[in-house]
Order: sequence, then structure tokens, then C-alpha cells
Amino acid sequence: MKLAVRTMLSLMLALAPISARAQDSQQGDDKVVNVARDDPDMTAAIAQARASLDQFLALSDAPPAGTSDYKLKVEVRDGDTSEHFWIIPFHRTATGFAGTLANEPQAVHNVVAGQELEFTRNDVSDWGYTKNGRQVGSFTVCVLFKTMAKEDVDYYRENYGFDC
Repeated sequence: MKLAVRTMLSLMLALAPISARAQDSQQGDDKVVNVARDDPDMTAAIAQARASLDQFLALSDAPPAGTSDYKLKVEVRDGDTSEHFWIIPFHRTATGFAGTLANEPQAVHNVVAGQELEFTRNDVSDWGYTKNGRQVGSFTVCVLFKTMAKEDVDYYRENYGFDC
């Protein structure tokens, strides 16, 4: 099984492939990379993001100086297929969260880029923000770097401030 990884390093989980994105598709640099669906590093990255979600949400509620671009990555299911998307911006609701789907779907057909989406914390697979021009969080993106071409990784590090 493969995990198709997309630029904003969103993550598409399906019975077959998974896909993830490095940056939001509005940047115009969306592309697919493959990673094994049962990859232990990806599983650990999602667990790390979920374990630290409360600290991230506290920061997003009162962003410290020098921070910006707070985002969540969430899983969207469509039958037996699922895909992970960045939600930018997002906000809390009475039942969880809502925000704008930042990526163009590749595997699921029940959502579209730019759509307002409601979701719960159980749907969250990653989070991230920028601090003084450097990325914080985005744990799944760092895993994707292990399978991406060096030129692509260098591009994301230089243009988006990834330090992993």
C-alpha cells in the first residue's frame, strides 16, 4: 500500500494509497510523492501531532509575537477512501472546529478546495504554524521529506522554513 504525499503535505489515507501535501495548493506547487501506508514514521508523526494538539491550540488562541499561519491537517473520508488536507484558516466551534480546505482533493470526491469544513479533534492528523519565518509542527511533512527528491526538500526548506 502506498501513501501519496502532496505538497502542503496533506495526507490521503485510503484502503490503497495515502497522499499528503507540503504546502497549500494556493501556492501552486502541489505534487504527489509515495510513502508506504503503514509507515511507522508517519504513524508516529500523527501520534506526536495529536499528543501536542492542546499546546498548539492554546498558542493559536493567543498567538505570541512572531508567529503566524496557524493550520490544522484533517482526515476527510469518502466511503473506504480518506485523504488528509490542510485547513487554513480554522476556528473553534461548539462541536469542534471549522475552516477552509486549502488543497484540491485527489482521492475523495465529497469535498472541494475552498470549502468550509466542520471537523472534530479526532479528525486532526497534524498541525503547524510559522515562528520567525520557520515552521513549527508539520510533523507529517518531515516524514514525507524522507521519500522526496533532495531538490524538492531543499525547495521546501528554503521557501517555507522547514528545519526537519
